[in-house]
Amino acid sequence: METVTSVVEMMRAAGSLRREGRTIALVPTMGALHEGHLSLIREANARADVVVVSVFVNPTQFGPLEDFDTYQRDIERDSRLAQVAGCDIIFAPGVDDMYPAGSVTRVCVSDLTGKLCGAFRPGHFDGVCTVVAKLLNIVRPHLAVFGQKDGQQAVVVERMVRDLDMGVEIIRSKTVREPDGLAMSSRNANLSGVERREAAVLYRSIEHAVSLYRAGERSVERIMSEMRDMIEAGETTNIQYLAAVDAVTLEDVDELREGVMLALAVFVGNTRLIDNVIIGA
Repeated sequence: METVTSVVEMMRAAGSLRREGRTIALVPTMGALHEGHLSLIREANARADVVVVSVFVNPTQFGPLEDFDTYQRDIERDSRLAQVAGCDIIFAPGVDDMYPAGSVTRVCVSDLTGKLCGAFRPGHFDGVCTVVAKLLNIVRPHLAVFGQKDGQQAVVVERMVRDLDMGVEIIRSKTVREPDGLAMSSRNANLSGVERREAAVLYRSIEHAVSLYRAGERSVERIMSEMRDMIEAGETTNIQYLAAVDAVTLEDVDELREGVMLALAVFVGNTRLIDNVIIGA
């Protein structure tokens, strides 16, 4: 496995691979790899000749009070895990290389980013879209793999790629979960013992909502009420949002149906966790 730290070097390598007729897959990450990331790498490995895993903690998607400075960084550990999962190239650029002095351009997908997570993290998705657009231009992949856990992000990236004619296939890989259902996240490591136990209620509430749907309930208001009661019963849980939205447009819906995404963001202690499921997916 090769490690590339320069944008120019990565662009040259990508150009050579394309001239050789090799298929490139990109898995964008911020490091702190866990089984969820590794499942994306394995998915990419099954679909392409060369897998590039970017490891870049992107400052432009963090708010002023968020955890950019304390976000886990361990490139040696990440490289070992990525290699075992099937990575061929680690792309780990520096901030100054990705955002050189005088860089002012940002990418905005306006209609999809002002709701759900975007409503509480102003500018977050502009940062996500900008760095993903840069990574796609640098690595020049034929396909890129994203996790369904970040459901809104996947929708936004798909729209950006389509609207800007980027010619990259976006693959969504299913959410990987702990045995108790909690979606795997690098931020799970920040939970105390009590918080970790209570965090399992996030997926239990989603499962309960799906079971209500399968039993014939369609009212979003009633289903959300029961989800809220389950989550708020915890001592450390604080709901930021619960939502039922169309999985393509992210518009709110009043009745559950196939193609609706149930999404939530909950603070467990001081740790913000997200999860979602698409009905009928």
